[in-house]
Amino acid sequence: MSVVTAVVLAAGLGTRMKSSKPKAMHPIAHRPMIRHIIEMLETVGQHPLKIIAVVGPDMPSLEAAVAPHTIVLQHERHGTGHAVQMALPALPADGVVLILVGDAPLLRAETVEALLTAQAQSGSAILVGAFRPPVATGFGRIIHGDDGSVRQIIEEKDLSLAQQAIPVCNSGFFVVEAAILPQLLARLTPNNAQGELYLTDIVEHAVALGLRVGALEIPADDVLAVNSRAEQAIVERIAQDRCRARAMAEGATLLDPETTYFAADTVIGRDVIIGPNVAFGPGVTLGDDVTIHAFSHIEGATVAAGAIIGPFARLRPGAAIGAGAHVGNFVEVKNATLGAGAKANHLTYLGDATIGAGSNIGAGTITCNYDGIDKHRTIIGEGVFIGSNTALVAPITVGDGALVGAGSTITRNVPANALAVVRGTLTQKEGAAARFRDMRRAAKAAKKD
Repeated sequence: MSVVTAVVLAAGLGTRMKSSKPKAMHPIAHRPMIRHIIEMLETVGQHPLKIIAVVGPDMPSLEAAVAPHTIVLQHERHGTGHAVQMALPALPADGVVLILVGDAPLLRAETVEALLTAQAQSGSAILVGAFRPPVATGFGRIIHGDDGSVRQIIEEKDLSLAQQAIPVCNSGFFVVEAAILPQLLARLTPNNAQGELYLTDIVEHAVALGLRVGALEIPADDVLAVNSRAEQAIVERIAQDRCRARAMAEGATLLDPETTYFAADTVIGRDVIIGPNVAFGPGVTLGDDVTIHAFSHIEGATVAAGAIIGPFARLRPGAAIGAGAHVGNFVEVKNATLGAGAKANHLTYLGDATIGAGSNIGAGTITCNYDGIDKHRTIIGEGVFIGSNTALVAPITVGDGALVGAGSTITRNVPANALAVVRGTLTQKEGAAARFRDMRRAAKAAKKD
């Protein structure tokens, strides 16, 4: 089995993105595009695979995203051929080199496997990934010979009028025999409209040497690259559709799939029901039989089996919702654990807290976790009842079975099974309300006079 070295070209600045961020670091489904490529390559199982990324200088975020794989710097950007030349010292002398781009995050492992298999079976010195986009504008064209082999790839800026009508385009993905690649790269010249070293020119040089160049047509969606914010939106939509299809195939019900938004790493159990307008950020795991009602936002959270979330709930990073627990309308949970069966159904903020199993948190309750300098934790035991509009000033502990009366501000620990109530004395003055209104009306009339 041939050793495969994957070279990912990711040095692009993405000037059309109008961003200080490297192009390949822009996210699709909350994951940088380069991470989509790297993590996909890590799942390619049929071939031993080494990963090398070619990046530009001063791109520490990109280098960190590629780690622990090999980084090669392209200090000056003289085209795709030049980028692969920079990787030559890190390439083995045998096997095949898989060349990809770092801004095509929809490429799937099965497509990579198909390219590698097709190259091995055809014996081609180069195998080109070909595709047929709905509109060919923006892509180089693949020129075939009478025998069906590839004779040339012409970049769009160099196409004649007749060649612009060719429907088969270059994906930018190549599988090349490692032994011949240095010789092909050495023949590249910048004699083209861009004045760059085109990687695509290796096809012509291989043909001139009498080597066979083949092509495999692959799905157009896998090829889509991002060069602008508009293209990012198109790729995001396709990525979301894939996430939705996967969730439903694995046993989840999406009541309105087009308004459900996933992160690439969202994990969903079976028999989960997700309502309309639900958004998942990174790091979410849902157990079986979970219900997420409409207009909820969940990020960095785990939700155990049978729990009910929303509508209009927000789970922030560090939220851990126990089995059968309820987090309801306009409840925000951050870095807090709700035990099995615990409930916080209305208008509540639970931050930096531990809520025991079976406890009930009344409407309008807040954990006052920040003193302006540091964060502090609130610990609520099992079977506790917290009355409505309670403020729990952390650090504080409420013991098992305790009951806290509505409207209380709790600043000291409450023992297990104790009743804690903090309220001011009620003052009533008979008839005072009527006298106040009469006084205000008289003052208003006096101003008119």
